[in-house]
Amino acid sequence: MDKIHIILAEDDAHLGFLIKEGLEAEGFAVSWFNNGKDALTNFTKANFQICLFDVMMPQMDGFTLAAEIRKIDAHVPIIFLTAKGLMEDKIEGFRSGADDYLVKPFSMEELLLRVKVFLNRNRKSNTSQAQQTQKIGKYIFHPINFELHLGDTFIKLTKKEGALLAMLLQEPGVLIKREVLLAKIWGNDDYFAGRSMDVYISKLRKYLKDDPSIELINHHGMGFMIQTKNT
Repeated sequence: MDKIHIILAEDDAHLGFLIKEGLEAEGFAVSWFNNGKDALTNFTKANFQICLFDVMMPQMDGFTLAAEIRKIDAHVPIIFLTAKGLMEDKIEGFRSGADDYLVKPFSMEELLLRVKVFLNRNRKSNTSQAQQTQKIGKYIFHPINFELHLGDTFIKLTKKEGALLAMLLQEPGVLIKREVLLAKIWGNDDYFAGRSMDVYISKLRKYLKDDPSIELINHHGMGFMIQTKNT
């Protein structure tokens, strides 16, 4: 069986070695480059299933690298590994095409968990369009056309409503942070975007009210989670 191939761009020699060694010990194949330019040049030379990019690198920074990768591949998961933990840095990272943001220092266990989450998510997304419908309680969600079906009736969602529900359903039962939702859907994390998201969450609750087993939970100041109660 072919190994999952990961591309790593990290200019810190010690950290790069530890990450490469740790991932390879888990059975992954890792191509490590110490600058963004070399990583970009080599991206098309192999079938990489996930990208791990430092932000501050010589020749080409991680934000620029991610934006260039997105021109080549719109779907490969990109995770930033960086000491830049300020909100504006995270927003810029998501805008450049990143899927996740891991702030240094981090544990190898956490990195492995995040890598596996995105690999599992990609496997699910590679199913046929007919299989891309998602079941939540008694409802069926069609993420392609933003429709929520309950029996013979359906609700046509707006683009933001559909995108918000789709992100929450990517990991049912898992808290999705407010800043991640705001960055990916609204493109910023200001007060007005936050209030707008709260309104959309309320709308989704109303749409899902006909199945009391569905819970759309607000962890105040942290994020949201959707799940179904055990029956």
